[in-house]
Amino acid sequence: MIRRVAKPLPWLAGLLAIYLVAPLVAGAQQLGLADWNSVDTNALIHASLISIASATLATVLIAIGGIPLGYVLARIPGRAMAAVGFIVQLPLALPPLTSGVLLLFLIGYTGPLGRLFEGALTDSFAGIVLAQVFVAAPFLIVAARSGFAAMDPVLEGVAATLGRRPVQIFLRVSLPIAWPTILSGLLLAWLRAFGEFGATVMVAYHPYSLPVYTYVAFGSQGLPAMMPVLLPTLVLGLVIMALSGAVARKPDWLGGTWLQAIIAPAAVPNGGDLGPPPPTPHGHHRIAEVNFRLAKQLGGFHLDLDWSPRARRLAILGPSGSGKSLTLQLIAGIEPFGHGSVVVDGQELSRLPPWERNIAYVPQNYGLFPHLTVSEQLRFPVGADAGVAEHWINRLALQGLEQRRPAALSLGQQQRVALARALNRPARLLLLDEPFSALDAPLRARLRRDFLALQAELAATTILVTHDPMEAALLADELLVLAEGRVLQCGPAHQVFMRPVSERVARLVGADNVAAGIAADEHSILTGDGALVRIAGPPLRKGERVGWSFPPARAEITPQGAYCGVVEAVTPVGVGRHVTVRLGDVSVRIFDGQTENSHARQCSFDIDPFSIQVWPLG
Repeated sequence: MIRRVAKPLPWLAGLLAIYLVAPLVAGAQQLGLADWNSVDTNALIHASLISIASATLATVLIAIGGIPLGYVLARIPGRAMAAVGFIVQLPLALPPLTSGVLLLFLIGYTGPLGRLFEGALTDSFAGIVLAQVFVAAPFLIVAARSGFAAMDPVLEGVAATLGRRPVQIFLRVSLPIAWPTILSGLLLAWLRAFGEFGATVMVAYHPYSLPVYTYVAFGSQGLPAMMPVLLPTLVLGLVIMALSGAVARKPDWLGGTWLQAIIAPAAVPNGGDLGPPPPTPHGHHRIAEVNFRLAKQLGGFHLDLDWSPRARRLAILGPSGSGKSLTLQLIAGIEPFGHGSVVVDGQELSRLPPWERNIAYVPQNYGLFPHLTVSEQLRFPVGADAGVAEHWINRLALQGLEQRRPAALSLGQQQRVALARALNRPARLLLLDEPFSALDAPLRARLRRDFLALQAELAATTILVTHDPMEAALLADELLVLAEGRVLQCGPAHQVFMRPVSERVARLVGADNVAAGIAADEHSILTGDGALVRIAGPPLRKGERVGWSFPPARAEITPQGAYCGVVEAVTPVGVGRHVTVRLGDVSVRIFDGQTENSHARQCSFDIDPFSIQVWPLG
């Protein structure tokens, strides 16, 4: 692909690049003219070793504190942490000599730490290390903060629901994901520490570090002797920069792979006693007794929910921003709890951390760990069993994908891996947050059917979050309709679909052809122009004003139809057409499988009485 760049940009970029390269070219020309005999080789080697050792020790100390500090700054919001983040980066803005003077106020002979250590922290190897830590630490802190902030925090929540405690989550998820960025920060910190002069010369003039020795050699021998002195610095700098480039091109080459190998525990052997045996297809499972009373304030949004379902297949339906995902996160323990309770089989879970709740959770983006293969994903949950993992790999058609990472999987494969991972941990509840929303229509339909068959095998109660009424009708026996943090209706799915409590609920559960009328008797509705619509389901109260609707596909145009109306419009739709018919004082759409255009001005049709939704009007 040809990339077009605005004309001034290459010229400006090239001008600066030439300027940055020019000193190196000029220095290379001096290699043959340098005074190599005047160099004190032993002193140069000693100074180089001092700088290498001190920079390495300083980088280790920076890593020990800087990586956790970067994580805290990335994860804890608020003005106080923002102020800490600003202050710890201040050494980047200070002249190095100023940094050295400030350090002397702390570790000099009259400083608090200087008096405590009787002056041993200055003019010593320890002084060099302390100076390097002060000036180089911000490079790692900024990199670590960026690395942790860039990762999806949902991954940490998923890891918690899989039974991992905070330290394990940090070591096995957060740190490996942010490691390439952190490693770049470590390399930059090492380079900054290795080349530090200003703060070092103020704090520890002796023993000579390489920058200080370079300054002393320049003052005593002049420019002709500088190239031999600069050579170790240039070589080490090039090596570190080359290493940084290699990490950028292939992060796993240094860091990810061996880090994961060190911190990952051994896999549970096949036949271990930590997990359940593979489920028995179509077995009978007890319905868990669950009760959710949730109240949570997030800015201007307030969630208030009280739900005691009595079915194994549950769904929460509602528009975007209604609090559906927040409800799952509160149940799972990922989101800090507000008020209320989460009770499962008589056990109060709201005060338990997520790793102790035995609740499996699959977020909208599936929450796969990008640094782990499919096989490692399935071994990640606490209590994972190799035999159960193998069962789900076969059951969900994941054979041959075991060594792939998420980036090499399709969305459908990612969804199945996330589901297999959740099912590989013993759990009483399985929470699924819009698991099909990111898929194309054919794949979504197929995976819905697959999951419908899978639900019969699961002992866990499933709670599905969706905004799709068709999905809720297919995969749930009991339904909760949520909007703006409030419960609009809950109950058996068929009841909610047939008798929504309001027009708003009716539209949320997919009402189409919405109209109004008056109950003529228990099973019929009179429209404004006297048409009588027959319905099924719970009886109506005669004289009650009601709203009603039916799906276009549940009506059929037929010569002997019970209803007759004037054709107002015919609209082609794919393999059929929508025929708009005037019925009484309302216009209704009917899906007709015929594709030929019809010029008839009237038509008769039937409506499935079981498909008609009815709700009271105020």
